[in-house]
Amino acid sequence: MILDDKLLDEVTARTKTSERLRMNFNLHDSLDAKAQRLLNALEPGTVLPVHRHPHTDETYVILRGRFDVIFCDEHGRQTQRFALDPLKGVYGIHVPKGQWHTLEVLESGTVLFEVKDGPYAPLAPEDMVR
Repeated sequence: MILDDKLLDEVTARTKTSERLRMNFNLHDSLDAKAQRLLNALEPGTVLPVHRHPHTDETYVILRGRFDVIFCDEHGRQTQRFALDPLKGVYGIHVPKGQWHTLEVLESGTVLFEVKDGPYAPLAPEDMVR
């Protein structure tokens, strides 16, 4: 499979009509895969709750667009903010397991490549700030 503009455009088009304003395009074969590799297309206004992954690190590499990764404390208060923008030479971030975080999408058509350990595990209530 080639990851090209055509694929990113197709995923972005579906994202723009999604109620959540984000859409995954999985590159792994199943939710049980040991590595969860996916394209994550996001539009400004998508809401990603402050959360953590207690059992896996997470890595984002931006393919196009711009977004900020926000690290938080356990109460959801911002502690650090990182701007990912390939036009400024900032291409990705590694989020350690257990780190509270969220994203703010700054540009329409933003797509990132995301990797974390599998198998897929939905976020538990104790792993989200409400």
